[in-house]
Amino acid sequence: MKTDFLPQLSKDRVIAVVRAPEIPDAAALCAALRAGGIRWIEFTRTTPSLASHLRRAVADDADGIGAGTVMTAAQAAELIDAGARYLVTPGCRPEVVEVAAAAGVPVVLGALTPTEVGLALDLGADAVKIFPARAFGPGYLRDLAGPFPDVPLVASGGVDAGNAAGFLAAGARAVCAGSQVVPPAVVAAGDWPEITRRARDFTEALAGR
Repeated sequence: MKTDFLPQLSKDRVIAVVRAPEIPDAAALCAALRAGGIRWIEFTRTTPSLASHLRRAVADDADGIGAGTVMTAAQAAELIDAGARYLVTPGCRPEVVEVAAAAGVPVVLGALTPTEVGLALDLGADAVKIFPARAFGPGYLRDLAGPFPDVPLVASGGVDAGNAAGFLAAGARAVCAGSQVVPPAVVAAGDWPEITRRARDFTEALAGR
């Protein structure tokens, strides 16, 4: 699982981050995103009953499905057991890394400053999520790439079709697509054709970049 993680993420470049109060059918949501060209889906713990949604999603197709906003070892263990293929944290969480490493599951640790990026590397992160990316812009990722040229960075927070290409050009391995692609109300309503349209619009904005 870890062997394929970075090469595939670098190829696909987009993670849809689902943060919704309700998901009527997680498998249908994943199918809608894939139909629009996004195959990496991060379900966050801010959605109630996340473990059950993960089980539903991975039962249909586990490829590219992970769990985000993971804060504790217990949460990491629960979500890995539910089928998460990778974990994402909002900050540097050593206990999450320990559980993920023991299970052979990749982990993306959140960071912002150079000190935090260094800490994430020391902890064994497979990639480092720079959050909030929009507040600092693509130039900040380019600056981070100076002292950290080989660190796989993922831009998250306020990334949209208008600025995503800039983050990728600045050196990000991937970007996180949030409410522009998966608005909570649209997800809760189960409007899968609209989700597909939004995913397609996002990926087409990156075509050739």
